[in-house]
Amino acid sequence: MPIPVLMPALSPTMEEGTLLKWLVSEGDKVEAGDVIAEIETDKATMEVEAVDEGTIGKLLMGEGTEHIAVNKPIALILEEGEDDTAVSNFEADAPPQPAVTQTAPEPVAAATAAPETAAQPPPAIETRAAEARATAPQSNGQGGAPFASPLARRLARENKLDLAAITGSGPHGRIVRRDIEQAIAQGVGVAPAAAAPSVGQVMPAQGQPPAPPAMSDEAILALYEPGTYEVVPIDKMRRIIATRLTQAKLSIPHFRLEVDCEIDALLAARKRLNAMSPAEGPKVFKISVNDMIIKAMAMALQKVPAANATWTEQGILRHKGSDIGVAVAIEGGLFTPLIRHAEIKSLSEISNEMQDLAGRARERRLAPHEYQGGTTAISNLGMMGIKSFDAVINPPHATILAVGAGERRPVVEGDEIRIATIMSCTLACDHRVVDGALGAELLGAFKEFIEEPVTMLV
Repeated sequence: MPIPVLMPALSPTMEEGTLLKWLVSEGDKVEAGDVIAEIETDKATMEVEAVDEGTIGKLLMGEGTEHIAVNKPIALILEEGEDDTAVSNFEADAPPQPAVTQTAPEPVAAATAAPETAAQPPPAIETRAAEARATAPQSNGQGGAPFASPLARRLARENKLDLAAITGSGPHGRIVRRDIEQAIAQGVGVAPAAAAPSVGQVMPAQGQPPAPPAMSDEAILALYEPGTYEVVPIDKMRRIIATRLTQAKLSIPHFRLEVDCEIDALLAARKRLNAMSPAEGPKVFKISVNDMIIKAMAMALQKVPAANATWTEQGILRHKGSDIGVAVAIEGGLFTPLIRHAEIKSLSEISNEMQDLAGRARERRLAPHEYQGGTTAISNLGMMGIKSFDAVINPPHATILAVGAGERRPVVEGDEIRIATIMSCTLACDHRVVDGALGAELLGAFKEFIEEPVTMLV
């Protein structure tokens, strides 16, 4: 029987993808590990490998095909001894077995275990984390949504079933149609009459009227004369950004702290370090101010470990490593690639890694584990001349640091006024995890490292 090549799932919530390009033709011989196609998800372009040797019998989807459901066959590989007759007899609706894997490297293990002196997370967190790792190559960083096919989701809605109560029998534990049909027959997974509010849904306080609904598209369009605007389609990345940041604003109680950092010593240290870089070769580096900010934040989280945390309903995750996300603007949106374990990396390592990640982010070539997860994030608009600003926390982070431009300002020292280069930084905190005093301690530690950069090297 031909081996089906399936549209792969990059995360438990991925439901569809776009086939960008075939790298093989019908009749081509392939070996296990050969790259045969490129696919696009909401944020990334990934390569698809064959896991079996054989001959490409048929390409079932054309280049540029959009909205291909996860686990839907996109091609058939003929095994030794099979011919075109096997392709014609293939039933596309038959339950397929996984035939592809991703070329993305294995994710770096997240250092989420609590310190020995801290209380251990409840078993429920360990169990749920293990289940999430078992259902997908990498976590999508959002959690919560059961791993199910679009058809299974629709059938579950129509029959008022709770997907969380149903065990999937598809690839990687995915819930498929036969699981829904079995649940209906056995009376399993019937959803309660009144569902609890979803993550990000704000319930009105007792005695308060509910918030008015958002304006409909029709009501908005009615405000403008036809011909005075153009409609720009919303792509997958922009929808994901809209969904996640709306969730963040509605479900995370933000508060903000601001501090001014004097960076003349940092600028001088950066200049001396860059002068030490080899003129050519693999060890060439060019350290930026942003690289030093990443290092300072990583060190600050190690100095204030209580702030290096993530909120869950079962308990707070205390992270051991400082995995720093860095916002990178691209056309139509942004990525937040991660510098993992930045606290133990040199400035030159951070610089070279950040250049690589930022370059591949702009080409949409990052693997999911390279931008999902992390413990905090940095958004730097200083290079665009912005003095200070507020940033929205990106779940599951508990903080985000907004960095403004370094500019020459008068500084009062004792009874004298002098000129110094000042950079304003604003830390947004999730009040469920980081209280005011803890946020101030973290920002104070960051300021110490920035203003005395030599302390980042010891």
